[in-house]
Amino acid sequence: MKRQTIDEIINFVRSNIEPLEDVYGLGYRASVHLADGTFLPCVIFRNSKPVVDLAIRRFDEERNDNRIYLEIVKAFVAGGNCINDYNIASVEKSRYAFPLSILKQIQSETTMSWTGFVVKMKDGKYFAFGTTYLFEFFDMPDGYSVDDIEVIVNHSYVSESGELRSHKVPFFDFPADYNRAIIYRERPYFDCFVDDL
Repeated sequence: MKRQTIDEIINFVRSNIEPLEDVYGLGYRASVHLADGTFLPCVIFRNSKPVVDLAIRRFDEERNDNRIYLEIVKAFVAGGNCINDYNIASVEKSRYAFPLSILKQIQSETTMSWTGFVVKMKDGKYFAFGTTYLFEFFDMPDGYSVDDIEVIVNHSYVSESGELRSHKVPFFDFPADYNRAIIYRERPYFDCFVDDL
C-alpha cells in the first residue's frame, strides 16, 4: 500500500468527509490504515487549536481548586485515544460514521444519560440503537452500511418480539420487553490532531 503524505490525507479528509462540529471544533470521521498494517475503523481528524484553547481556558478557570485542576489536566493530557498523523499510511471513509443528515434526525436524551432510537433501513427492517453520550460512530448490523439508513425513529426500541415500540420520555426503568442485547451501540474511536486541517 502506498503511504499517503499528510497533504494527501488532509485533501482526502476535506474532500470526502462531512465535518461534524462539537465543542472541540470540526471533526472528520474516517478510518485509517497505520504504517504497521493496523486498521483503525473509527478515527476523528481534528485541528488541535480548538482543543488547546479549551484546555487553556479550563486550566485558567480551575487553577485555584487543586482537586478539580488536577482532574482537568489529567483529562486533557492523559485521557482519550490518540494516534499521530505520521503513523498513518492511508485514510478512507468509515463504515461506522452516520451521515450528518441522519445524525441530525436524532433528538435529545430519551432518559437521563441514554438516547434510544431505531434505525429504519431502506429495505424496511428496523434495528435498535442507543448511546449514553457518544454519537460519532455506531456499530452496524451485519450486511448493512450507513448508506442503507432511511430514517431515525426517535425514543423508540425494537421489542424482544421484533416490534417497533415507543419509549415513555423520560423513563426510569427499561420496559419489560426491552432487549439490551440487540441494541447497536456507540464505538470507541481515536483522535488524530492535524494542525493544518
